Amino acid sequence: MSPGISSPGRWRTVAPWLIAVLATTAHAQDPDLPPVEWPDIPAHAADADGFAPPRWRVEHAVAGRLDADEREDLLLVLRMDDPANVIVHDGPGESPFDSNPRMLVLAVADGDGYRRVAVDNALVPRQPSPVFDDFLADAPAIAPSRVFSVSLRSWASAGSWTTTTRSFAFRLQDGCVRLVGFDEESLHRASGEITRRSFNFLTRSAWESSGSIERDDEDARRAMRLPADVVCLADVGDGFAFEPGVEG
Repeated sequence: MSPGISSPGRWRTVAPWLIAVLATTAHAQDPDLPPVEWPDIPAHAADADGFAPPRWRVEHAVAGRLDADEREDLLLVLRMDDPANVIVHDGPGESPFDSNPRMLVLAVADGDGYRRVAVDNALVPRQPSPVFDDFLADAPAIAPSRVFSVSLRSWASAGSWTTTTRSFAFRLQDGCVRLVGFDEESLHRASGEITRRSFNFLTRSAWESSGSIERDDEDARRAMRLPADVVCLADVGDGFAFEPGVEG
């Protein structure tokens, strides 16, 4: 973890729709997932592959500026590469089912290589069931503004009609991998109802709206206000369980 990252607090709350999905799929006799022991990540490495511990691999390596100097840094997605986590089953969903978990690693250019500044194994959750598509919607990206983004998508072939996409934007600031933006869009595939939410943690402004795939317009946006708290990556936790607090 980066120095100065605060511990999970009131920001972590389990999303009600996720509880409903997991409760439903549990009755489908999902295969048991092998336990995971999270490894230590090297403090320094010459390249992206040097941050991958044994039995892990670099799934995505994104180069770009994360700190104030002009050198390119690294945003990595590491994925466990253990055949024991690839499960053959006779229940619903994909078989074999790859349940290997992921970690995010941030590393900044330092000397002839890179120095680790943050590790997170919660934002991109491990897929709990073969009825889910891959939670990681796309490869992470680093913008020229030094903000990096991670997008998640939840789609289940059983247990839920809801498809949800969540996008998180972060930047390194004062020893914190600070959350600066969070956007969500949910579609109910049966009713066609769409709900959208957007949160700007720098301006403390937010809004939410609803609409339908059957019409081009949407209902008026309802404005919300965020508290002044600084939210770091460790405060977010599971990307599908995070809920921003709002004032009023």
